Amino acid sequence: MESKDIKTEKNDDLFLDQTLRPGAWDEYIGQETIKENLRILLQAAKERNHPAEHILFYGPPGLGKTTLAHLIAKETGRQIKITSGPAIEKVGDLASILTNLSPGDIIFIDEIHRLNKMVEEVLYPAMESGVLDIIIGKGPSARTIQLELPPFTLIAATTRIALLSSPLRSRFGGGVFRLEFYSEDEIKKIVARSAKILGISVDEYALEEIAKRSRFTPRTANYFLKRCRDYAQVHKKDLDKKTVFLALSLLGIDELGLSESDRNVLKTIIEKFNGGPVGLGTIAAATSEEEATIEEVTEPYLIQRGLLERTPRGRIATRTAYEHLGFDFPEPKQEKLI
Repeated sequence: MESKDIKTEKNDDLFLDQTLRPGAWDEYIGQETIKENLRILLQAAKERNHPAEHILFYGPPGLGKTTLAHLIAKETGRQIKITSGPAIEKVGDLASILTNLSPGDIIFIDEIHRLNKMVEEVLYPAMESGVLDIIIGKGPSARTIQLELPPFTLIAATTRIALLSSPLRSRFGGGVFRLEFYSEDEIKKIVARSAKILGISVDEYALEEIAKRSRFTPRTANYFLKRCRDYAQVHKKDLDKKTVFLALSLLGIDELGLSESDRNVLKTIIEKFNGGPVGLGTIAAATSEEEATIEEVTEPYLIQRGLLERTPRGRIATRTAYEHLGFDFPEPKQEKLI
């Protein structure tokens, strides 16, 4: 009986998390330019009675690329089939997905930059001409079968658009859209909406505190909200600014949204390398972090916050970083005139 209750509780939590995803354009906060472009694209396709052209979304994780794909499906009233680049290992995997589509269906491929190159080659004619070329056999006896595909819309998402080949990027006739980071005001509205859906009573100051630390990312903001809810529930507290401060401090998140690993990178540059410049490989070795993690996860936010600079000679901690971590900023030495 106990295991059944736990399973039910997990399913309830999963259901609540899914309901945080906006179900209509009006509920989707932010990315106004992209939303307006998509409205025009979808309305024009609807009036012509054609499926929408293929669309590519790119940008950092957690900004709403998957949510936009679901909204497009709801707006057009089409079925959406969801997969990811790593999941399509062979040409046969792609063929089984495409041949089972109904006319007008949407296929969403997340992390499309991780798509197998052989699969990508087969995807080109499917996107451009609506046909699937399959080679049967090997050597002299090999032959090509061309299958007609129903009209469909491919929506793809990636966090690494530089890894996409030019031929693949050029086939997204509906548009290539970059999702931007959100403002604190937009994040505050998103957290307020999520709190209402989750049935959480949270005051205005707590909303501001969560928004301020959320790294301008809705996914992070919702994660912080749920952890603050847990803290308030366990400690029998109201979800106010003080509770948010205590809960996020326990997670190692400071007032600028920096994690322990973020601060460790800055402290290493300041304490061990006199503020820089210092190379990425050296920072990785000194902090026991992978270079890719520092470059793709840690650095972008530190640079955005004005805490770190990239120069040809290496990384440099800024005056803001010194002040935030409580270090005295070394003033430049003035050369004596002879």
